[in-house]
Amino acid sequence: MQKRTLLNGQKFQITIKRLCHQLIENHTDFSNTVLIGIQPRGTYFADRVHQELSSILSTSTIKKGNLDITFFRDDFRRKDGLVTASSNTIDFIIEGKRVVLIDDVLWTGRTIRAAMDALLAFGRPEKVELMVLIDRRFSRHLPIEPNYIGQQVDCVDSQKVKVSWEENEGEDKVILLSEKQS
Repeated sequence: MQKRTLLNGQKFQITIKRLCHQLIENHTDFSNTVLIGIQPRGTYFADRVHQELSSILSTSTIKKGNLDITFFRDDFRRKDGLVTASSNTIDFIIEGKRVVLIDDVLWTGRTIRAAMDALLAFGRPEKVELMVLIDRRFSRHLPIEPNYIGQQVDCVDSQKVKVSWEENEGEDKVILLSEKQS
């Protein structure tokens, strides 16, 4: 297995800061904007974005929640064994709000479609935007495009993008895994 590091260390942190500044440019006042991390891996990214925005804007009023999409996925009935869902941690209504959906990797677009379906249980948003750390842009199954992109990666379906978070794996790092060619 070949590994290529796409982001780590300071570049990882700078990417998150850049994305936060782009959000600030487009939203200015976050009184009508909420951040929603898609479980499981998008929640780490959403937490970081929330922390950084709160630090930059010197506020603690930006609303953030985590969204479980387990039963909205188009493949959940195809999985062997029991499906384990996480709990949603959204303690606010999104009716009329601008929602920024946050996930670590955008690949086929199916996770985002499921998230948009799940989101409707919390109200009808004014607008939904998508922020991803990594965009695997040539692998889409659905016509979904992010508004905020940390880094675009051109890779084939056999390659895998792995995002490690300090909170979970002990370091912030994004690697591209490829099968070794003989």
